[in-house]
Amino acid sequence: MTVPLHIIVLSGLSGSGKSTAIRALEDAGYFCIDNLPIVLLPKLLEVFAHGASDMQRMAIVIDAREGRFLDATPQAVQDARAAGHRVDVLFLDATDDAITRRFSETRRRHPLAPFGTVAEGIASERSRLAALRSVADEVVDTTRLNAHELKSLLTERYGHEGAPELAVQVLSFGFRHGVPPHADNVLDVRFLPNPYFVPDLKALPGTDQRVAQWVLAHNEAQLFLDHAASLLEFLLPRYRAEGKAYLTIALGCTGGRHRSVALAEELARRLSAKKHPARVRHRDVDRE
Repeated sequence: MTVPLHIIVLSGLSGSGKSTAIRALEDAGYFCIDNLPIVLLPKLLEVFAHGASDMQRMAIVIDAREGRFLDATPQAVQDARAAGHRVDVLFLDATDDAITRRFSETRRRHPLAPFGTVAEGIASERSRLAALRSVADEVVDTTRLNAHELKSLLTERYGHEGAPELAVQVLSFGFRHGVPPHADNVLDVRFLPNPYFVPDLKALPGTDQRVAQWVLAHNEAQLFLDHAASLLEFLLPRYRAEGKAYLTIALGCTGGRHRSVALAEELARRLSAKKHPARVRHRDVDRE
């Protein structure tokens, strides 16, 4: 009997965080293979799916090192899905400036331009991976993510066995530190009164009950939560119907320490009460 597997095909630019990502997936219980020739995927799946291994989750890295085999990746993914396996194609990207800086910090040569410049290597790799990026189920921009944040993101999305069909995350952040590049929906809560200007609350985070009570006591906050929850009640079933597996709802205030934090906690509570389990993450709550 064929056992359906969950397969993550991980790809992306050199310097975008693939090494960090594959380690995070390995820690989450995935059987990980780096630089597997894509033509060997059917044989590998045959071994796994017929019970030769008790592994049911696999992550493989496919990147520009595939060379002439790279063009076969979309068809291999389609064939695996047709065989009944769940396949998520995850592509990591970053700006040219961020990748150049990372290569400079590690003093590495770009693998696609060992005798040229990093810029030349980036351009060549973008061209080679363009087709694979276009079929990715999710593209994560790691420009503003450090290694710990990228690992946390992947653990949240892929590290929970038995997670619901649509994994919902409510994320708080501060606009001062940039909009989360992987957010699916962004809601701005800077219109609400700010606890930052209340001396007794300024130093406390939005997770503190005193701050949360102060924020939620305002009628505008309750109206916002009512409308946001109603909108998501409408959207979530439709995202599921479209086959979306992960949804990040980002709530932003100025610094990401007070209003967005308190509202994210309450919105996640309301969604969970309506049988839409939601996890909460606070990106900037510990920033000064």
